[in-house]
Amino acid sequence: MPIYEYECRGCGDQFELLVLKDTVAACPECGSPDLEQLISGFAVSSAEISRANVKAARSKIKASKGYVDRKVAEAEDIREHIKESSPPKD
Repeated sequence: MPIYEYECRGCGDQFELLVLKDTVAACPECGSPDLEQLISGFAVSSAEISRANVKAARSKIKASKGYVDRKVAEAEDIREHIKESSPPKD
């Protein structure tokens, strides 16, 4: 049961369609059977690719200005809290 991607030549709508033995392809928007079958891409995933994607996303977040500012503010709050909660020295 393949899933095909189509573009309607009438209205330009792009959609995917699960094509069974008796399926007649028609645009879900305008009902036109004048369709162009598009070249479909596919995704390959593995544990290694997933780890690499997560690592890249984390690096991007860490490099963002908002992340750095938040971490600096958290460190300042921790330092202030330690000063306030520590007993006075004699």
